[in-house]
Amino acid sequence: MRLFFFLLLLTSVETYSQCKTYKLNDNRDTLNCIDQKNLKQGKWVVHHDDLRGEPGFEEEGLFKDDRKEGAWRLYDLSGDLVGIEQYKWGNKDGINRYFTRTGDLIREESWKALNPDKLYDTVEVEDIDHLDQYKTVIVKNEGVGLKHGEWKYYDPATGMIFKTETYTLGKLEKPKTAEKTIVLNDSTKTAAKPKEVRDFEKKNSGKKKVKYVDGSVNY
Repeated sequence: MRLFFFLLLLTSVETYSQCKTYKLNDNRDTLNCIDQKNLKQGKWVVHHDDLRGEPGFEEEGLFKDDRKEGAWRLYDLSGDLVGIEQYKWGNKDGINRYFTRTGDLIREESWKALNPDKLYDTVEVEDIDHLDQYKTVIVKNEGVGLKHGEWKYYDPATGMIFKTETYTLGKLEKPKTAEKTIVLNDSTKTAAKPKEVRDFEKKNSGKKKVKYVDGSVNY
């Protein structure tokens, strides 16, 4: 038992000696360590006050050589979990999720981190002309994470997705056009255009700058 406490004390002393400044929580865990090179290391808890109408919050996670790494949890000032963010090289990476105070999912964001130690980085992106095929793209490193992949917005009352956005290396892609469908007796059929519209299209086939309204509603 004495040996255990001696080793624990020795480990604590060694940890403290690596930190130029630090804090201790109620469990005597080392927090907010700044090492001898003035780099943030280990577990941190960061408090943010209200700012320009935005509510304050606290976040906790790990720093590695002054960069956020891995999962970071966000809490409102009442202590409720309102977000989980993923980091790599100090930039957002992967799927980040945000919640209401009652734990209902409201948004999922997809990010791609670039290595800040490189002037340029390479990223595998899906070829929009050949689905399920990928190509390598060289990207100039701006030192930030890029929006990359699907962003989903949820109705917290129902849990249903009401909006989806797709980004490729920070660029918002235009939604792909698709024929509207209707559901009849559990079978899905493509909604046909009205006869008047089809007759109009046939009559004006090959003509330029012909505009018409097909009676559909765009959302």
